[in-house]
Amino acid sequence: MQHYRKIDDALYWVGANDRRLSLFENVHPLRHGVSYNAYLLLDEKTVLFDTADWAVGRQFIDNVTALLDGRDLDYLVLNHVEPDHAASLGEVLLRWPQVKLISTAKAIQFLDQFGFRLSPEQVETVKEGDERSFGAHTVTFLSAPMVHWPEVMVTFDKTSGVLFSADAFGTFRALDGKLFADEFDFERDFLEEARRYYANIVGKFGPQVQSLLKKVSGLDIRFICPLHGPVWRKDAGWFVDKYVRWSAYEPEERGVVVVYASMYGGTEQAAEALCAKLAQRGVVNTRLYDVSTVHVSDLISDIFKYSHLALASVTYNMGLFPPMHALLEDMKALNLQNRVCALVENGSWAIRSGALMTEALSELKNMTLLEPKVTLTSALAPDSDAQLDALADALAASVNQ
Repeated sequence: MQHYRKIDDALYWVGANDRRLSLFENVHPLRHGVSYNAYLLLDEKTVLFDTADWAVGRQFIDNVTALLDGRDLDYLVLNHVEPDHAASLGEVLLRWPQVKLISTAKAIQFLDQFGFRLSPEQVETVKEGDERSFGAHTVTFLSAPMVHWPEVMVTFDKTSGVLFSADAFGTFRALDGKLFADEFDFERDFLEEARRYYANIVGKFGPQVQSLLKKVSGLDIRFICPLHGPVWRKDAGWFVDKYVRWSAYEPEERGVVVVYASMYGGTEQAAEALCAKLAQRGVVNTRLYDVSTVHVSDLISDIFKYSHLALASVTYNMGLFPPMHALLEDMKALNLQNRVCALVENGSWAIRSGALMTEALSELKNMTLLEPKVTLTSALAPDSDAQLDALADALAASVNQ
């Protein structure tokens, strides 16, 4: 049964939603599914923009077939060839063998690596600034390397003002029968998942995202059509501003994310006490997380959101507690920067977690480390209160400045 939505005069969404997938890229939890977006233009020529993951291939093919209504498919524009967007290519070629594939030379190389053996006659490569006319609609292609793969391009329909933005402006979460961002309470229903998507999928490549934002800033964009999540037809500037901030590693809000690593409760108590002392000083925009139980993608998302970070960790086998070590490695891999940090260290002997966290943070750009550091020996002690007070004072002063 086909399910598609009309976007503009001749453009339709022909994607599908996947609520069975539990881990995106086999690492990031999906609590509410994900959409795989593809778009079909019915002009003098018919043009499909991207395909879909094979998990929803039948729905995707049914949608395209129903809209074509017996017409041939003339062109397939592939903006991004990661398998969640290109896996159904084989089925498209079987059903419409005459289709001409338009993409970058790097994308064609990747398709070959994934096992799609395309003849030169089936392919038309394009580069930055190239244009193609499909009848009433003329599109131009803009390269977007490393947003978030090296082959990525975006396509702008100059006639209708549609930006096919590939993985930019995407988000986790299925569409639940709706399509447009204004059909949701986006800030309530989608923003957390949009940030988690950006921070963990695209976050490493902030400079490349900024380069793309500059390229499209002068375009008369009426619609943003991403490969995941809702289509933007109203107030897109609000979401674009989020991308401006995220790609510059600027926090959205002044507040503190407190992440603790605790084995027997001592470090957890210290983290809880620190949050209480911050609240007493008027700093209530805080989030407290156990690094062992909260998925790292959620931690990274909130660390992108807030201006300050407090890490509290026990020493483990004279090293750093493994989940805390993994979090710091993820922060480094995702290029996190421009945050103010506070530390709480703990251990029963040879306390090293503070020094190791300091070393890890020193490898990140523009990270400010507050003093004093709090040192615990196994559990909270009479002198711990004064240390936590001093750290809470420093954090509150920094947040409120």
